[in-house]
Amino acid sequence: MSRKTGLIALFTADVLSVLGDRVSMVAIPWLVLTTTGSPAKMGLVAGAEMLPYVVSGVLAAPLADRFGLRRTSIVTDLGSAIAMAVIVLSPGSSFAGLCLLVAVAGALRGCGDRVKHVMLKPMAEAAGVKMIRVTSSYEGFTRTATLVGAPLGGLLISWIGPNKAITVDAISFLVCAALIGALVRLPPAPEDEPAPVREPYFRALRGGFAYIRKDQLLLGMIVMIFFLNVFNQASTAVFVPLWVDQVLKSPAALGLLFGGFAAGALLGNVIFTVLGPRLPQYGSFVIGAAVGGAPRLFTLGLSHHLWLVVTVSFCCGVANAAVNPVMGVTLYERVPAALQTRVFGVTGAIAFIGIPIGGVLAGWSAASFGLRPAVVGSGVVLLLVTLVPVYRLWKRPVELEHYAPEEAA
Repeated sequence: MSRKTGLIALFTADVLSVLGDRVSMVAIPWLVLTTTGSPAKMGLVAGAEMLPYVVSGVLAAPLADRFGLRRTSIVTDLGSAIAMAVIVLSPGSSFAGLCLLVAVAGALRGCGDRVKHVMLKPMAEAAGVKMIRVTSSYEGFTRTATLVGAPLGGLLISWIGPNKAITVDAISFLVCAALIGALVRLPPAPEDEPAPVREPYFRALRGGFAYIRKDQLLLGMIVMIFFLNVFNQASTAVFVPLWVDQVLKSPAALGLLFGGFAAGALLGNVIFTVLGPRLPQYGSFVIGAAVGGAPRLFTLGLSHHLWLVVTVSFCCGVANAAVNPVMGVTLYERVPAALQTRVFGVTGAIAFIGIPIGGVLAGWSAASFGLRPAVVGSGVVLLLVTLVPVYRLWKRPVELEHYAPEEAA
């Protein structure tokens, strides 16, 4: 079996996991709505999955290192499949029981996603593929899976019902486990690399946080991702729907606005996959964050013209496509292999926690100050945040572009 076959299998399993997750994120709340009639319970069951997902990526990381990355991936995928199957096979269970099963599945997925990401680097190196191509391709495929997953979930609910749609999710995790088990073999560690030291759990857990605190460049990039997630979620969950309702009075425009940004992001991923290895990584990250964030909010807050907003959203999507791939390859390059599971868990938690914060802040600011002041104010804050690294890059371009990983150790 070639190394590229193993890399493709791991890549496919990771993307398939994202696709199945998006299907269940639609199907499970819909199941709750049809069985309870409560929108509040829909929100609770969604939160019951996301919170354990974020927390387990941090807390389970030291255990995954001890248990083995490949083995952890297989076990968590099998556990996710079982949790989904139990939901399907127990339609009369209580709402609390359903939330518990969803929480278990979310915790398993959080851990499983982190270890799959960690395995990408050794598999890519063994296959002779540059990590910037791997991370940019991964970003493009996962964005596509995210876009396709929600509509697919809706179609499956319409065609076969929510229970069978959840069954499809369970099957997707079985396929993931089979791909990893049959085709993925991690290459042996280099002979000159010291054997990992077995640390007590809490000392190992602290190691991820300690490393990030020492690496100022990496810490700054993670904080930037946090702010981008805050304001992207604010725009998606609150600002854009309110703008469409108040300005255009037509929900049909939602698809154009979201589709414009998504289409730009997909095109940007294709462009960056081709050009990324020849571009300065940190510069691409900084410019992508600055161009891909605040202009979208300013246009939304200052314009009533749909096609202008769609066009700017498309351009922001193209620029924003460089951010996550560079963040990913920077993590792989700068974080020692022995710490990657823990550091990836911490960075994922910091990034994801911005999503619920963004929705809450957007709702509060729009209710308190009105839509336009809230959107423009958010644009000002995001612009200031994204201009800080632009200024640093302008003042010290060589130092930042060639900031060596060992300097943070």
